[in-house]
Amino acid sequence: MEEKLKQKSSDIIKVVLFGPESTGKTTLSEQLARHYNTVWVPEYAREYLQQKWNDERKTCEPKDLLPIAEGQMQLENELTGKASDVLICDTDLLETKVYSEAYYVGHCDPVLEKHALQNTYDLYLLTYIDVPWVGDDLRDKPQEREKMFAYFKETLEKYDRNFVILRGDKKARLRKAVFEIDKLLVKA
Repeated sequence: MEEKLKQKSSDIIKVVLFGPESTGKTTLSEQLARHYNTVWVPEYAREYLQQKWNDERKTCEPKDLLPIAEGQMQLENELTGKASDVLICDTDLLETKVYSEAYYVGHCDPVLEKHALQNTYDLYLLTYIDVPWVGDDLRDKPQEREKMFAYFKETLEKYDRNFVILRGDKKARLRKAVFEIDKLLVKA
């Protein structure tokens, strides 16, 4: 199982969209992939949990987290080979760890936590909560956005991840993200 959580090594720049639910991560992932003419890694948990909801009318349970993590890394590893100079990731295992701790009283499976901390990315784009919350079958914490944003930010700081906060409308976020990614490309 642990082998399924390992990140494929690569020389490309890996960027993660990171933050609370309904803060524009998927929209920005798609925009960035178009801008850089590359691929983006969708959030596997959305597909997995939507199917669970459709089939069983159940939400995420602790037993779902490792299959979600494995699915996420399988997608990322497959798409790493198809990316140009940049791989855009709608999420990563560190985000799964944050949600695990937030929903399950501080608990995170040790195997998930190990790989969440071992896998590396060049830049985290932390999406702020200044966009309207949009509900769906899976989103459930509109009243806890500030608390969740703080937890995401604290996690990036705790583990010394390179990150910038994205605020504003779609255009402002895209502009700032491109500016930050271009700085990494110049260094590469």
